[in-house]
Amino acid sequence: MSRFRSLLQSSVIAAKRALAWNVEDLMPPTEKLVFDFNSKESLKRWHLYSDSEYGGLSSASLEIADSGSGLSGIFSGNLSSDLAEGSTWRMNRSGFCGMRSKKLNDFIDLDAYDTIALKLKGDGRCYISTIYTENWVNAPGQEEDNSWQAFIYVPSNNWQIAKIPLDRYLPTWRGNVIDAQMEMNPSRIVGMSLSVNAEGGVPGAKCGHGDFRLEIDWIKGLRTSDNFIG
Repeated sequence: MSRFRSLLQSSVIAAKRALAWNVEDLMPPTEKLVFDFNSKESLKRWHLYSDSEYGGLSSASLEIADSGSGLSGIFSGNLSSDLAEGSTWRMNRSGFCGMRSKKLNDFIDLDAYDTIALKLKGDGRCYISTIYTENWVNAPGQEEDNSWQAFIYVPSNNWQIAKIPLDRYLPTWRGNVIDAQMEMNPSRIVGMSLSVNAEGGVPGAKCGHGDFRLEIDWIKGLRTSDNFIG
């Protein structure tokens, strides 16, 4: 009888261990690398844009350089609120530059994560983090991706990890916040961008025309809550 009890107890313990292992195996990792900037090859995943496409004079570049502790991306340039001489464009807003990821072959699935983390070294300006998701409406004239934006204030000269909960990203349309009840679908992300404007941002941040410089190590999805349901 005691041998049977020992066998039963061993079976129960083994079953509990197997169950615990299976649960842990099904849980996604606590972080997911989305983009890194540790090689020149990584630059091929991005393209630049600025108001120069519409007659403005702002300019931007993106390169890989040694930051002293390893390679990182450097997004830099100059913000100008002026227009090129002879320009016929009429812009409500100038003085902006950005870097946006190119179209992906598949979606970025961050459904298991609740936060975007970016390792950055800035210049005291406020930058804008944008997440683009699939446009599930696809109505005529509404073919653009849905965009969600959040400000990132990056102090000067020190590396920091900025963490932005996904529910802090606001739905926007061409830079303006949409006053509508919308919910992001983090499993259908089609791209991301970082941008900077000459005006606007959080109180205390550097603003105005002139040079800007942002170093980027990586962008990740984080799971900061234990309430994940697979």
